[in-house]
Amino acid sequence: MSNWLQNFAEQFTMAFITDDRWKYIVKGLGNTLLLTFFSLILGVVIGIVVSAIRSTYDKQYSQLKKGIGKGLLAFFDKICKIYLTVIRGTPVMVQILIIFFVIMASSKNKILCGIIAFGINSGAYVAEIIRSGIMSIDQGQTEAGRSLGYNYIQTMWYIVLPQAFKNILPTLANEFIVLLKETSVASYVGVIDLTGAANIIRGITYQSFFPLIAIAIIYLIMVIFFTKLVNLLERRLKNSER
Repeated sequence: MSNWLQNFAEQFTMAFITDDRWKYIVKGLGNTLLLTFFSLILGVVIGIVVSAIRSTYDKQYSQLKKGIGKGLLAFFDKICKIYLTVIRGTPVMVQILIIFFVIMASSKNKILCGIIAFGINSGAYVAEIIRSGIMSIDQGQTEAGRSLGYNYIQTMWYIVLPQAFKNILPTLANEFIVLLKETSVASYVGVIDLTGAANIIRGITYQSFFPLIAIAIIYLIMVIFFTKLVNLLERRLKNSER
């Protein structure tokens, strides 16, 4: 038993204490949170634009008169559908490889490339989340906005979107958790996130147990923490409806 504990302590020390290798984990954690946060922001921006175009097409296209406006709406709706089909129909790993080694091959800022890659991917899913929220709002809300003198854009911005966001906020928070775990594949293109930090330690020490178990525990703790926040948010939203 004493030999096992001594071996355990030696391997732990080699993995994290020697040469301050724990700093790789700290740096990786910071990059993981950075990737997740800014990717979600980019994804929400893309999602709002795409969902606005898609929902406008679904609600207004048949009511519009023939003209350049109707033609442009149909064109952008088709572009959005292609974007959603391609992004949701291909693996995120393949998308990241294309962004890193084809589209942004000359860029040396790997974190920025990762944010763009994950943001574009997240945007497709966020777009459908927001669109479902918009479509869930009763048509009478839009008509009420029009009766107040608002145009379509003002009605969407001041009346429909606030109600839609309230309905989809827990789902958006869950998307953040999913994105947090998905960023682990960024290590395959050289980003030092949590997984990348574990791979560096494995390459130096030739041991896998401690670095991999460590990042698995860190991911688990973060997911549990953010899940608790999502549950708290859902309860507060339910209480505000009473």
